[in-house]
Amino acid sequence: MSEADQLERIARLLEEVRDDQRAQIERQVESLAIQKAQHQAFLDQQGKTAQLQQRAEAIQDRSARLVGRIQRIVPVMLVIVVVLIAYVSWLLFRFYR
Repeated sequence: MSEADQLERIARLLEEVRDDQRAQIERQVESLAIQKAQHQAFLDQQGKTAQLQQRAEAIQDRSARLVGRIQRIVPVMLVIVVVLIAYVSWLLFRFYR
């Protein structure tokens, strides 16, 4: 091989290396774009999850307050019902005697 052929071959090899590097960079750019989109989707989903969690906590708080109120009201209502049953029973026994 002559020196000119060797230089031509080296030039072709360098062009191939350059073209392969460009292709690799393009693939990396595409890969980074996909990763960026996936990361954004993850952040969006995380935001939605946080909102749902806050709503669930608010519902649980309201539910806990409601249960607390009912736990205070039920004994009072039970006493009232027992007193009313006793009163109606007394009225019935008094009326039928």
